[in-house]
Amino acid sequence: MLSTQQLDDFKAQGYLVVNDVLDRQQIITPLINEYEKKLSLLCAHWQSQGKLPGNWNSDTFEDCIKAIYDAGLDYFQPLDISLPPEKITAQTPMHAGDAVFNLMTSSSLLDLIESIIGPEITSNPIQHVRIKPPAKQLYTNEHRAHITSTDWHQDRAVTLEEADHTRMVTAWIAITDATPENGCLQVIPASHQNPMLHHCTSPQLAIPQSQFNAKEAKPLPVRSGGVILFDPLTVHSSLTNKTDHVRWSFDLRYNVTGDPTGRPMFPSFIARSRSCPETELRDPEQWRSLWKDTQRHLISEPPVEIHRWPHDALLCA
Repeated sequence: MLSTQQLDDFKAQGYLVVNDVLDRQQIITPLINEYEKKLSLLCAHWQSQGKLPGNWNSDTFEDCIKAIYDAGLDYFQPLDISLPPEKITAQTPMHAGDAVFNLMTSSSLLDLIESIIGPEITSNPIQHVRIKPPAKQLYTNEHRAHITSTDWHQDRAVTLEEADHTRMVTAWIAITDATPENGCLQVIPASHQNPMLHHCTSPQLAIPQSQFNAKEAKPLPVRSGGVILFDPLTVHSSLTNKTDHVRWSFDLRYNVTGDPTGRPMFPSFIARSRSCPETELRDPEQWRSLWKDTQRHLISEPPVEIHRWPHDALLCA
């Protein structure tokens, strides 16, 4: 659990860096192994289709990511832990592995979440993996937030309006060390004390810098296995990855059970309940089934729409 001082800091600043949260042997290493296996299968599949060189081979996760990107292939969605905000088909990929579920339901992580929002915790379906190659390798027109640096935004802005008053917290989890050099998060301290700002939608969802003072930005380095917690109204972004290596993180969200998730078309689940522990989801196969059922349902539905912001706002001109 968080200390009184840590809670006071979080409430005052809108964020908190907590290192050494996730056990290396129990959580981080199995997660890395799971993703290495998944990526190896993807590479083998693309090689069989002639989309990657047939003689290409690498033992490293990083080299595989770089080769896939260079070939113009999409590694993100097959590795992501949510369906995308677009038209869903039977072939739309996502990853719902056991090690990811163990991360999301880790008792050490949920202890931090409980300190902030209380003991009735729902795992919110707004969740992603971020595997970011070195910026110097990226195409000049690359603007996807899960590949390049992320523009300034508030997490509340990616929910539907139903969740404007939801009691929620984001947990940003470092798989590799996150540093100012490889693109760690940066925040505007105490910005959560202000209302939600207008966001523009091109090329990324982003707050115009006329709406806040970017000179107040504070980088937040964190070690592998550490967590950054922040309020859904905290203004934040990520820096550019200026190193030769991949920077890897997850961002997960949790809300008070019973509050709207802001993404009602996607499945949530009860991660912790002190009052009714029998309602907790503890089986990763059941979690996978929730997403599979959702995908089957959305196949016949219009494209998923998550942005509330008009494209032609004068503020964005």
